Amino acid sequence: MSDPEVLSANAEGTLRASQARSDAIEKDLIVNPGRYRMLTGDRPTGKLHIGHYFGSLANRVRLQNLGLDTWVLIADYQVIYDRDGVGEIRDNVLSEVADYLASGIDPAQSTIFAHSQIPALNQLLLPFLSLVTDSELRRNPTVKDELANSGRPMSGLMLTFPVHQAADILFCKANLVPVGKDQLPHIEVARLIARRFDERYGRADATTPVFPQADALLSAAPHILGLDGTKMSKSRQNVIEIGMSADETAKLVKKAKTDSERHITYDPVSRPEVSNLVMLVSLVTGRNPQDIAEEIGDGGSGTLKKMVTESLNEYFAPIRARRADLLASPDHLWQVLRDGCEKANEVADQTLLEVRAAMQMEYWGHDHH
Repeated sequence: MSDPEVLSANAEGTLRASQARSDAIEKDLIVNPGRYRMLTGDRPTGKLHIGHYFGSLANRVRLQNLGLDTWVLIADYQVIYDRDGVGEIRDNVLSEVADYLASGIDPAQSTIFAHSQIPALNQLLLPFLSLVTDSELRRNPTVKDELANSGRPMSGLMLTFPVHQAADILFCKANLVPVGKDQLPHIEVARLIARRFDERYGRADATTPVFPQADALLSAAPHILGLDGTKMSKSRQNVIEIGMSADETAKLVKKAKTDSERHITYDPVSRPEVSNLVMLVSLVTGRNPQDIAEEIGDGGSGTLKKMVTESLNEYFAPIRARRADLLASPDHLWQVLRDGCEKANEVADQTLLEVRAAMQMEYWGHDHH
C-alpha cells in the first residue's frame, strides 16, 4: 500500500475503534455519569447559530443533565490565530455566555471559562510543545486546511493549535470530549501528548500517569447546511442565529434555497437543500423526516418553508426570551464567567504543580509560589 492508502486505512481503523469506544461510553454514561469529566467549547467569533445549537449545545445540555462534570471553554485565544483584528471580542464572549445559559447550560453544574484568563493552562503549552514534532503538527487536518486555504502565512499560534487543544483537555484532566468525526485527530494529539509526557517524565510513584487518556464521544448530530445549501457559516451569511427574532427567522427561511421539483421528499443525497429544511423541522419537533416530507407532499416549498419558520420560532421562543433577559443584565453573565475562571484556575494551578513535580522543576515546596 502507498503512504496515503496506509494513512486512510489507519484512519478507517481509528474511526471504527473510536466509534466502538464511543458507543460503549454512551451506554456507561447513563449508569456511571460521575466517572466522566467532559470538556467542550467554542471560539467566540460571533453569535452562535442553530447549527451550533443542534450540533453541540443541545448535546452538552443533555450530558450535563445526566450528571457529567461539564467544562465549557470559550476559546478566545483561538480567535487571534487567524485574524489581524479580533473584532468585537468582548461582546462576542458576552453573547456566547448568554447563548450557553439560554440554551440550558447551568453554571451550578457546568464550569464556563475562557482561555485568556487561565495562565497555568497556557503554560502547559511549553512542555507539551517539546513532545510533538513539526511534521506531526503539519499533518493535523485543521492546520493543513489553514495552510491550503487561508491565503496568508501560517502563524506560530495556528501551527501549534492542536497542542493548545490538548492543553485544554489535559489541564482539567477531562476524559471525555464530544466531537464530530472530523475532529478525531485533535483527540489523538491529546492522547499522544499524555502518553509521551508519561514516558518521558512519568511520576516517581508511577502507578498512575499524570494525565488520563481522553476519549471522543462521537456525536450523532446531523450535519446541518446553511440556507444556501452550503456549509453553515457566519461569513457566508447563511445562518439563523439562536438569538434572532421571529421576523428575522421568517425572512431568512423565505430566501432559503430549494429546488425546482414541487413535490417534497426527504432525500439528503439528491435533494440536499429541501432535505435540510425537512431535517430542521424534524429536529425541533422530534418527528421523523420522511413523515414530515410525506405530509407536505405537493404543498411544495412554500408549505415547507412555512412549517420550518413556525416550528423553529416556536422551539426557540423560550430560549430567545431567556437570552434577552440575560443580556439585559450583563453583570450576572460576567460573574458567571468569573466564577468559572476562578474554578478553572484552581484546577490548572494544581495540574501545573504536578507537571513541575514530574519534570523535577519543583525548586522549593508548595508554600513559595
